[in-house]
Amino acid sequence: MKFIIRLHAEITIKSNGVRKRYGKLLVNNLKSILQRRELKGKVTWCWDRIELEVSPVSQSRVDEIIELLQRVPGIAWFSQSYEMPLPEGDPTDFGPITELVLACWQPVVTGKSFVVRVKRKGDHPFRSLDLERYLGGALLRHCADSLVSLKHPEVEVRLEIDHHTVRVFGDKIQGLGGFPLPSQETVLSLLSGGFDSSVASFQLIRRGARVHFCFFNLGGAQHETGVRQTAYYLWHQYASSHPLKFISVDFAPIVEEILTKVDNGLMGVVLKRQMLRAAELVADKLNTAAIVTGEALGQVSSQTLSNLSVIDEATHKLVLRPLITMDKQDIINIADQIGTGDLARSMPEYCGVISNKPTVKAQRDALMQAESLLDLTLIEAVVKQAKVEEVSQIGATLESRVEQFRTVHEVDATVHEIIDIRSQDEVERKAFVAPTDTITVRHIPFFKLGTAFTQLATNKIYLLYCDKGVMSKLQALYLQEQGFTNVAVYQPH
Repeated sequence: MKFIIRLHAEITIKSNGVRKRYGKLLVNNLKSILQRRELKGKVTWCWDRIELEVSPVSQSRVDEIIELLQRVPGIAWFSQSYEMPLPEGDPTDFGPITELVLACWQPVVTGKSFVVRVKRKGDHPFRSLDLERYLGGALLRHCADSLVSLKHPEVEVRLEIDHHTVRVFGDKIQGLGGFPLPSQETVLSLLSGGFDSSVASFQLIRRGARVHFCFFNLGGAQHETGVRQTAYYLWHQYASSHPLKFISVDFAPIVEEILTKVDNGLMGVVLKRQMLRAAELVADKLNTAAIVTGEALGQVSSQTLSNLSVIDEATHKLVLRPLITMDKQDIINIADQIGTGDLARSMPEYCGVISNKPTVKAQRDALMQAESLLDLTLIEAVVKQAKVEEVSQIGATLESRVEQFRTVHEVDATVHEIIDIRSQDEVERKAFVAPTDTITVRHIPFFKLGTAFTQLATNKIYLLYCDKGVMSKLQALYLQEQGFTNVAVYQPH
């Protein structure tokens, strides 16, 4: 089994040296991710493509490999490749090629409009058009209710004749695009766990930047647990080829000082300036090139052009705002696409500084006067006491602290219930079937679990289930940290 992987278009138009460097980075990232997932395969750089030849021992996990490839930055698209040698003797004998095409595409083409596209490399005694017409006729004969559509086909049947090798490609599957990690410099993302900051972090990861996460804790242990979940999810899904750090800064002392010393209308702007000052210290320690925020123009009072301008004056670091022109609904849509939307919905709203009448155009002189009352050494103190951990270790904590049940024989129906914590869309796409008739299964989406769990019986152990086991482990750990001991994970595979 082989996959042909195509690089993002922006990579292919770069100079030969840069293209080769990006290609090698992507190859190394794929090798690292496959090894981390205990998948066996050979990854080869072929200049115009990358080939992933899956070992026989991992071919049963093809769906997992496809999902993995869809989440690796730098991949434009990929497809499965079915290969055979060009028939010897009479190269114009298209019979063997036709058999392979029918085996791959007959079920897909039946009842649909299609087109056959052939690309050739090398010298052959036939034209690409000749083979396209031959194969198109064969598909018409063998696929009921199908028809040829050259301009707007429902299905595109793609072949490549590479000198003496024939490749028949499967469905074209879209990748993330962007650049491979770490083709760009390292950045520090200010992660709050909401829609905006998680999407901003993803955008930088997709663009090839290694992203460390900095969290300013305004809501205590519960808030931190939720944001750690978001950081781990982003790393596990999109950046697991490289180690990332999670830095938690207790910002309660800063907030308390702002509340007692700063005029009500300036509180929000001063808080943002203090956050940038702290972020600069963290960024310098991590040797990162820029600070990333999820701010969008005009979304709240502190995000007007005037206020953003004076906020940026608090740091010498470059501040990147990838969402600056985006509408809130567009940001939410992206969060749902990348899988952080439900995490953001489950995050309690924490606002340490609430202004009744926030200014939309803070004056520099007024800010200087307000901040002259603050103890600027407090910033250094809270950063010095910040907690730093590898994001991957959040997963290790899950494995060590969360009990897992893998077979139905371990589950006592009189003691346990299974809770399917997937979203409604996931449940509708693939329903979870109880392992036995005696086991009770209920559906509680994970973003409602924190509230709903308090209403459940305390004399039962609840096993959380999701497709990959990642979200169920995160939620089980979260509930344990809230004091619930009757929660574990059901992960049958």
